[in-house]
Amino acid sequence: MASSVTTPAQPLPAEQYFRAAVFFLVLTSTLTLVSTGKLDLVTTLMAPLAILYKGFRWWRGHGAELKQTTATRLVLAYVILFPIDALFISRNLASGASNSALYAALLAAVHYLLFVTVLRLYSAATDRDAIFLAMLSFAAILASAIFTVDPNFFFLFAVYLLFGVATFLSLEIRRGARGAVFPPIHAGPPREQRFYRAMSFAAVSVTVGAIFFGSMLFFFFPRFSAGYFARTGFQTSLMTGFTDSVELGRIGEIKRDTSVVMRVKTGTPVSYPLLRWRGIALSTFDGRRWYSEEKVRYLHFEGQDNWIPLGSPLDVKVPVVAELQFIVQLQPLASDALFAPAQVMKLRGNFSSDAGTYYRSARPSTLGMDSAGAVYNPARNYAQLRYEGVSLLPEARPAKARTGGTEYPGDIQKLYLQLPEKLDPRIPQLAQKITATADNPYDKSVVLESYLRRNFGYTLNLAGKPGPDPLAQFLFVTKAGHCEYFASAMAVMLRTLGIPSREVNGFLPGEFNDLAGDYIVRASDAHSWVEAYFPGSGWITFDPTPPAAGFEGGLFSRLNLYLDWMQLNWNEWVVNYDFAHQMLMAKNVRQNSTDYSESLRRWFRRTQERGMAGLTEWQRRHTYLSLVFPVALVFLLVVLRFDWIRSFARWLTLALQMRQPTSLRNNPQLASRLYAEMLRVLEKRGYTRAETQTPGEFAATLPPRPNLRSAVGEFTSLYAEARFGGAICDAFRLRALLEQIRSSAHAD
Repeated sequence: MASSVTTPAQPLPAEQYFRAAVFFLVLTSTLTLVSTGKLDLVTTLMAPLAILYKGFRWWRGHGAELKQTTATRLVLAYVILFPIDALFISRNLASGASNSALYAALLAAVHYLLFVTVLRLYSAATDRDAIFLAMLSFAAILASAIFTVDPNFFFLFAVYLLFGVATFLSLEIRRGARGAVFPPIHAGPPREQRFYRAMSFAAVSVTVGAIFFGSMLFFFFPRFSAGYFARTGFQTSLMTGFTDSVELGRIGEIKRDTSVVMRVKTGTPVSYPLLRWRGIALSTFDGRRWYSEEKVRYLHFEGQDNWIPLGSPLDVKVPVVAELQFIVQLQPLASDALFAPAQVMKLRGNFSSDAGTYYRSARPSTLGMDSAGAVYNPARNYAQLRYEGVSLLPEARPAKARTGGTEYPGDIQKLYLQLPEKLDPRIPQLAQKITATADNPYDKSVVLESYLRRNFGYTLNLAGKPGPDPLAQFLFVTKAGHCEYFASAMAVMLRTLGIPSREVNGFLPGEFNDLAGDYIVRASDAHSWVEAYFPGSGWITFDPTPPAAGFEGGLFSRLNLYLDWMQLNWNEWVVNYDFAHQMLMAKNVRQNSTDYSESLRRWFRRTQERGMAGLTEWQRRHTYLSLVFPVALVFLLVVLRFDWIRSFARWLTLALQMRQPTSLRNNPQLASRLYAEMLRVLEKRGYTRAETQTPGEFAATLPPRPNLRSAVGEFTSLYAEARFGGAICDAFRLRALLEQIRSSAHAD
């Protein structure tokens, strides 16, 4: 692949290592692009297979399959086909995207990039081609970053970085060998393997260091706006169905999707039987669809504390059982609706279209709210949204609703008693029959809810067409359906009984992840239910839909919870990391460090007290130690004063070296150590060697004492021959001369 056809007769070093690094660099970048899930099936399968096949052929020793000129012509030919791809093929694949034209152009560019990469891989013959492949792989990584910012991207990018470091490390070694005066010396397989291991260790070290220091810069470098990642995730499609006009059956289509819509962090599971993430309430039903005739939305503005008040506890007319604080991470939806549980009191978040940070915007946020209690974001920026809120959870079945009577306000009757013009007469007859035993509107509502849950089945697989009257088809023919049919049936039958009602669309609680303390809400959790009005109690929630078949999770379900916890933290601390997160992290670090320091001081104090108490008790039992300790202390001070520890260590080291085999004992380094020991002995007696003196000159300056000068002179000669002349070190003779010099020095 990257073998050089213009190399000298001798092959360059790290040939196999270099080829493998370049190959895995290209493969990792392609897998990163494929793992985003944004490419079509053909590209997803063909691109990795083509690269793997090339790797197999390289492993078998095959060279380049294409000539350079042929590859260049094919690249130019694809330039002609690029507009066709962008305008037709990719445009068709991007039909469901929020910005289909932009997404189609991006898909076409990725197709072209992968095509060029595969052609260059099959025609690569020089190191220059390898560099070009590395550049193409980096372009693929950039395209992947546009498509997604999931944790998978981070892990694959770390692998890509490893192979990138390995590629350019081996490339630099090859470049240096090509420019060397002498040809490279090729060692045998064992030494070559050690060389490859050393290069791999260097590549891993550089990669880990780059990730570590890059992470430090990412988390600690001042950030004054929302993270780049929070604005670059390319959303191919937006889930619809939560608007002010929903056709019967639309929620059922949404429930077939299992993608995550939002995560609601509550800390602990919420023990509330009717917990729902409320979205839009619809008032008018024409027999096939629900919609709202009222278009008025009342604006609510941000206060000094950045909270947007939406309600008051006085608005709740029944007893409140709990106050719920929650944080929502909402994925992009084709709707301006926000979701919150029960009676929402206030919300806080970045709802503006000119989002400057993840938490807040440059301009104050504003929310809209209609008379049905649905909350809307006027900015409607189709981006990932994070907001926190406070809601009141009212009593699910208030007893006072039974005595509310039937005196309904005029505006309530006008909006919520409307019926389709061509309503099947059997529907009001069925409602009268079911509620014949109930004597008040509330009990009638409870009886209707119970009847639908017990006598009708839940299914998403509705056979045949619903016909001109899908509600009558559900009640009298199929007697099975999904939540919309149950909610619509109950709401319409309540209206035939003179009880105001409305259909509400939102989500079931979802799956609670005890690791992250949040509810994982998927599109399959989309749900419809009913709210009925009772004087003196307000709107009460009813859910006539029977529960769907549960799923008992096992090992893989638990693993998915861990993955979701990682995804939640990734979104919170990487994708949407901004200055507010930095302040929060600094506060937590400071608090944790203070707590840790205090606990460490307390532990040290307790340990010190226990140690002193134990030592005192032990000394009381052993009275003779009162004499031993002072003597030991004086001895220790003497040892430190005369540096006996270092002298003993030098003596022990030399003694051990003298006991080594002859081949190791004749090492020139031993002669250097013995010479250094001789200099220390002489220095203690006042004979110090100057820095400008050679060993021979120093020996000549010693006093003419036969036992000293002659011994030092012979020692110096043996040392110089072993150290600089290549002679075998006579360790025994040097040791004997050292003892003689030590004796002569002591005799002075």
